[in-house]
Amino acid sequence: MTLALYELVGRDSARPFSPHCWKARMALAHKGLPYEMRPVSFTEVSSVENGVDRTVPVLRDGEAVVQDSFAIAHYLDVHHADRPALLGGEAGEGVTRFVESWSQRTIHPYVVSVAVLDIHAILDQPNQTFFRAKREAAFGRKLEDIQDGRTEEKLAAFRRSLEPLRATLKRQPFLGGQSPRFADYIVFSPFQWVRIVSTFQLLEQGDPIADWVERCLDLHDGAARRVPAAR
Repeated sequence: MTLALYELVGRDSARPFSPHCWKARMALAHKGLPYEMRPVSFTEVSSVENGVDRTVPVLRDGEAVVQDSFAIAHYLDVHHADRPALLGGEAGEGVTRFVESWSQRTIHPYVVSVAVLDIHAILDQPNQTFFRAKREAAFGRKLEDIQDGRTEEKLAAFRRSLEPLRATLKRQPFLGGQSPRFADYIVFSPFQWVRIVSTFQLLEQGDPIADWVERCLDLHDGAARRVPAAR
């Protein structure tokens, strides 16, 4: 049976943008597994697979339903062990958990601070209303005030915060070494998020991280590059 991946989209159902969904999408590409994309909007997420969870991605594989990108990567390694590994066993999984925690605390908050209005703009009217209400309740501020990261000082501080990533990518082409692992997809996904929803430039040309993003875009026959950048 064909695998199916539920992914978050805006008005254009061919442009999934959630970083967590991109982790799962790249994991499936890494394994070389064909799948059916099932696009969902913010207001539809709670009905996916009879309300299995309030977030996507969700993967269906026959009778199995797996929610959460990291759980999907683990599932794929267990059930498709004959294909290239994503995590690399218990030790690899532990280190990859650290990478995920670092990415979600360093990169994701800054992305929100520079692109939350761009995310809002790609949604239809009902989802704009839903998105605004949820985000403003979570942050206690209007969206226009949440997007406060585009100053020169804050951008420079963000770029400095990436120095551990930059130093690693000066030594090797991927976080996984000579070839990518799930850790690469975890850190790549927020850069892909911005690329799809916004024209704001997070990285300077010539930055080793920018070069790595380009390599990730080309992986798996350009799976990530096939979704065009925002204009």
